Amino acid sequence: MNQQVVMGALLSCSFGTVSAPLSVLPLGRVTVEGQPAANILDHQPQANIPTFGLCRSPANPQVAAATAAAMGVLTPMPCVPATLTPWQPGAPRTRIAKLPALDNRCTCLCNWGGQIRVDASATLKTTIA
Repeated sequence: MNQQVVMGALLSCSFGTVSAPLSVLPLGRVTVEGQPAANILDHQPQANIPTFGLCRSPANPQVAAATAAAMGVLTPMPCVPATLTPWQPGAPRTRIAKLPALDNRCTCLCNWGGQIRVDASATLKTTIA
């Protein structure tokens, strides 16, 4: 069963070096076990999705420039998420603030090629459909 994702759930990026907690603004949200529940539009860089330490994606212009300056040796640079599209696919039948709920199987793509996923849904046992 899928689990509802709430504020504080740990996220990771396939090109990042550390996990980071999801932020969910509590405005007009229901709470699940005391935390604001997330929906698929909680994908804004810095507001919802924090930095993942260093970025190792060669598609990231900063990483590409640093790698070129290091004679082709991959040189990670500070992560600045570039998440322009919502989380996918969203819970098919559960709505949070009139939008599909964010569950633990959703992913969000970074423009630099990274796939962001939920590591742990703040240890929730709440299941959704």
